[in-house]
Amino acid sequence: MKSNKNWKFFASLFLLSQNISLFGSSIVGYAVIWHITLETSSGLWMMLATIFSNLPQIIISLWGGALADRFNRKHMIMLADGFIALATLSLAISYGIGFQHKILLLIVLAIRSAGAGIQSPAVNAIYPQIVPRENLTKIQGINQTINSICLLLAPAVGGILLGSIGLVWAFMVDVVTAIIAITIMGRIKVKQLSTTTTTNSMISDIRAGIGYVAKHTELKALIIFYTVAFVLLTPAMVLSPLMIERTFGNEVWRLTANEIIWTIGSLVGGVFIALRKEVKNKVFAIAICFACFGVTFGFMSISTNFEMYLMFVLLAGFFMPILTTTQTVYIQGITEPNVLGRVFSIIQIASTSALPIAILFLGPLADIISIQSMLFVSGILLIVCGALYGNLHE
Repeated sequence: MKSNKNWKFFASLFLLSQNISLFGSSIVGYAVIWHITLETSSGLWMMLATIFSNLPQIIISLWGGALADRFNRKHMIMLADGFIALATLSLAISYGIGFQHKILLLIVLAIRSAGAGIQSPAVNAIYPQIVPRENLTKIQGINQTINSICLLLAPAVGGILLGSIGLVWAFMVDVVTAIIAITIMGRIKVKQLSTTTTTNSMISDIRAGIGYVAKHTELKALIIFYTVAFVLLTPAMVLSPLMIERTFGNEVWRLTANEIIWTIGSLVGGVFIALRKEVKNKVFAIAICFACFGVTFGFMSISTNFEMYLMFVLLAGFFMPILTTTQTVYIQGITEPNVLGRVFSIIQIASTSALPIAILFLGPLADIISIQSMLFVSGILLIVCGALYGNLHE
């Protein structure tokens, strides 16, 4: 890509736009989940909310990736943001006039999830059209840092809005942030791709994208190991609150501290990777992150007090933005621009579906064996995963 002298300005606008959108969506996400929790106290409704929040995104992602490669990615991002905002506005109006059935919440969660399935591949694929290749790592690191700040603040803001002005106005915050994000996005000039999709149908586009990955040795290896790694991350990412309750105590502050410390670690990791202009050996860096997750999980499993446990949670959080940034830039560097959306949609499906699939097996298992044992075993397997992935590319 030919360097654009205004790329820093446009990259800044893009980061601002996407993180404003993320912040509004996160606030509503927390507000809806907490509203359902307070209104129902039902595990069934929590399960339904989780499924409706994730399954549509998994299903629609391949089509989202194909759309991102076929049409203008900037316009796809803006349309998806507008689509999500319109659904949220409709829900706010419905609740505002007194029609407040919980089924509506599930429908809107599904619509928002589908919108994310269209938006996310386009967002990841558009970076090389805005940012020079040599600056992708730095920009992705900055983005991860801002993401962590948004995710650190969103639960508190969502709780304050839900408790003070109610769910309807929390919905309106998301609508306003979406409008701001779309307005900012409209000011960005994006260099058009020199190649375009030439197949006759979306199905053909999707098949071509899958075929491209199947024939691409580096991409195929990354997706396989990335999926395995996310399955192995499940005990720490999903079952850790249960482990804390069983081992250290059921005080709410402990569960809150677990989330905050992880996010602080991610924030520091995002700053670290943003300060590095380039990661030369990206495969080695990804392998090291897998192994470091394994080591920290191992120590988490044998921690004898809560403070020690939190220290290793902090370290684990540190490596997540490094892994995410490195693999994103690595994919952007080894993939043809005209299939980048579809490749990122496959990555998104792998990472998004790994956790719910794994929890179907690991959730019931957690009632039979200790979560510490599961953490220890997953830690060892993550170290093996890192070693195998690193050796595969030597």
